[in-house]
Amino acid sequence: MTPWPRPRGDDHDPAPVVELRRNAPGRPRDPADASPQLGAALRAAAVATSARLVPGRGVPLARHLTVLAECPLPTAPRIWTDAEAVTAAACYSARARRDALSGGADIVRRAFDGVRLIRPAHLSPAARSQLYAAAGEYCSAAGRPQMGARFGAEALLFADTPALRYRALTVMALARALNGEIHAAETTVEEAATLFRDNGWDESEAGYAEIIASGTIAIARMDVENLARVAARLRRTHGGDAYAVFSADALEVGAMMFTRDFSAALAAGRNLLLSGRRRSSHRMLRYLVVSVMSDLLTAHGDYLGALDLLRPYESPDGHGACFAMQRSAALLALGREQELLDGTEECVSADLDHCLRTLVPVLARRAIALLRTGNEKGARESMRMALLLVARNGMSAAPFLMLPRSETASLVDHALRSHPELAEPLAPVRQMLHLVTAGDVRAPSRVVLTPTERELARLLPSRLTTAEIARERGVSSNTVKSQLRSIYRKLEVASRVEAVRRLDEIDD
Repeated sequence: MTPWPRPRGDDHDPAPVVELRRNAPGRPRDPADASPQLGAALRAAAVATSARLVPGRGVPLARHLTVLAECPLPTAPRIWTDAEAVTAAACYSARARRDALSGGADIVRRAFDGVRLIRPAHLSPAARSQLYAAAGEYCSAAGRPQMGARFGAEALLFADTPALRYRALTVMALARALNGEIHAAETTVEEAATLFRDNGWDESEAGYAEIIASGTIAIARMDVENLARVAARLRRTHGGDAYAVFSADALEVGAMMFTRDFSAALAAGRNLLLSGRRRSSHRMLRYLVVSVMSDLLTAHGDYLGALDLLRPYESPDGHGACFAMQRSAALLALGREQELLDGTEECVSADLDHCLRTLVPVLARRAIALLRTGNEKGARESMRMALLLVARNGMSAAPFLMLPRSETASLVDHALRSHPELAEPLAPVRQMLHLVTAGDVRAPSRVVLTPTERELARLLPSRLTTAEIARERGVSSNTVKSQLRSIYRKLEVASRVEAVRRLDEIDD
């Protein structure tokens, strides 16, 4: 089985967008009012980077982004001033653009309660807009597009120049696209693109967030032509940035899947995931490649391979990528419906702020599992909710990828009969089901044990303890335990008793 890795312009700096506030003359600065000093060089990098986060002033320098992403994020000051806002905005954006996301959403929570600053603030509208936009960019990068959209809206509220307005719109567009709000995202992308054209800014200053929002919309629409255009635009406008080039390649892997060029997509996906290039990539684009790869393995009938690929990954806070959802397609094919329901229970809990883009396929896959476990009412309700979200937000048939065709179509048809008002908006989705769903035959799990594992498996029905088996085979107890874990994983069981029962089923 394939081993998979574990997750893990010119140099002239223009004047800053906002003028840094200073203490009143003659008033000594209270150390408690200041964020930790970054040092003169880092503070200069923060000022220059903040200025270049909006179009018309050049693009942020790669070296500035790198050093700001590596430095500790300044703590919230006792009173926010423009100087602190500029520094924090630069650090948030640098971390987002250099995939320095180890702190997750907690980094933003240190300064904000929702989108409200925890500490008092004396900020100009421009500084406030920059701070909110940067926090929104970071949240989307970290897998919390719901919060990203809220910060983007706040940034737009205070944007008092066309450049700041464009910046806020791009943050909102990306967040809405990642959250599956496709209708709203399309409108926001168009507004941002129109503003950019009307102001005559250089193409190289086009917001990365705007371009990735367009790519995310194309993925949701399964629009291969637009995916190709977005990938080409990324290379044209940001070709010198390894992160952007990885993103372009990732979008093309998605296009290969939609054109059913599965072999090429598998090869390209493996190259992206296993090469050193993944170290210069954005989390949500890496997760896109992982998700596509798991779908492709499922399409090829390698259900255990798909689960093995996904095993190291955990969903980020907010489920901008939902690996419980990704596992569910393979679990359905393996007939492990209860495991699917248990694994996605948190996703549908009332207190979890779940990304809509990944919630819809969770609901659709749970519907199939509920149907198979005899809960027909629950199955129909789950599918109804999925279809309502699809119709409301403008999604395509993408949430139904790799689901069993007949069961999916039956539940969709029942929902449309019960809600005839959905028939028209969902007609294109219904027509595409035969293209995105999989066959209805559940392939049996293929269990391949090594010769050593087969020898050990023959001893499992005996009364020998692990220590006695180790002595008999002339190895350590830890070696036997490691081999048992491998056998249990391949048999998809959790205990020796279950393993013996599973081995008997295979022999039969």
